[in-house]
Amino acid sequence: LVEARSELALIRDQITTNEKVLTLLETRFGSGQIRSVDILRQRQLLESTREQKSRVESRIKTLEHQLAVLLGRQPGSNSYMLPDSLPDIPPMPDTGIPSDLVQRRPDVRSAFNRLKAADRELASAISNQYPRLSLSASVSSAAENATGLFQDWALSFAGNIIAPILRGGELSAEVDRVDAVKQQRLYEYGQTVLTSFQEVENALVREQKQKESINSLERQLKLARQSYEQLRLEYFNGISDYLDVLTALDEVQRLQRDLLTERLILVEYRIALYRALAGPINSGPDSRDMAAND
Repeated sequence: LVEARSELALIRDQITTNEKVLTLLETRFGSGQIRSVDILRQRQLLESTREQKSRVESRIKTLEHQLAVLLGRQPGSNSYMLPDSLPDIPPMPDTGIPSDLVQRRPDVRSAFNRLKAADRELASAISNQYPRLSLSASVSSAAENATGLFQDWALSFAGNIIAPILRGGELSAEVDRVDAVKQQRLYEYGQTVLTSFQEVENALVREQKQKESINSLERQLKLARQSYEQLRLEYFNGISDYLDVLTALDEVQRLQRDLLTERLILVEYRIALYRALAGPINSGPDSRDMAAND
């Protein structure tokens, strides 16, 4: 919404510029210095800019309605106090992004917890292979003398020893099954970590290349402005054709709009990086301690 409003302000400035140029052309036409086709071409550019203004205004209203619904409000019932420009992108840490920041991601933490659970299940399955004795459960309080008490305990003890031996194959198979689950969880955890690294690296590369694209667009815009000013002077001095001036002016205005769009994309790439890291970039000890504690 901020980008759309910025584009609308830019287009309004472009309309004002095109109107001034049209007025200048009409004045010179009255004195017989230019051709009528030059005025028609300038009017066409002016109408094209007005059409873009209507398109952006429609987009702004749509975004305002969408924002209202997200906030639980009636569409069209509120106005929003927003900044006049896109936010500045904070610089990257000089030391780079710590790789352990990916541990903040919910999918990585979930995969790690599943791995820990599978490891504990494996330990439990292995311990179940060994006999477990419970003297308090084996002793019969109904025994009337010491001999009966010993016989009851001996029978119970033998049963506790023999039962795991008879179920040895079943318990061994359970250990194998749980061990296979643990290996699966280990591979899943490793794959989740690799995917998180991929998403972070992708976001970093996109942001870096987007900054390069913006720098290139800024240089193009500077050159386009210089070309327009030069062609405009040549036209009024009768050296060049107005079509060249019109093309140069249209190129300047197009680059101005493209620059706004590319700056919005840069912000979106930084948001993608924050999402890939499940939080902002913070190379200090707080984030690492949080990841270690989790």
